[in-house]
Amino acid sequence: MTLKLNSTDITEALSTLNMNTSSAWKINDHKLCKSFNFSDFAHAFGFMSTVAIYAEKQDHHPEWSNVYNKVNIELTTHDASGISRKDFDLAHTIEDTYKS
Repeated sequence: MTLKLNSTDITEALSTLNMNTSSAWKINDHKLCKSFNFSDFAHAFGFMSTVAIYAEKQDHHPEWSNVYNKVNIELTTHDASGISRKDFDLAHTIEDTYKS
């Protein structure tokens, strides 16, 4: 079973994650969240397709939605009933995907 992070660990991991981002990840409703904007639908969908491959490899899947050029992502670990290291690992992967 995956362990839920405590508030101190979440604060530290969030600070590290946001060190090199253009817009910050946030905690909303006990989930790690961020919105990404793209030039058009094709780029947004391509980003989602790439992230889906990494998520599948990590066996950790985002809650997300897409409307035209915007992708909203929420990460939580259901078997931990909260945010775990898996969420931050996937968030780092998502950031790397967005930058490339």
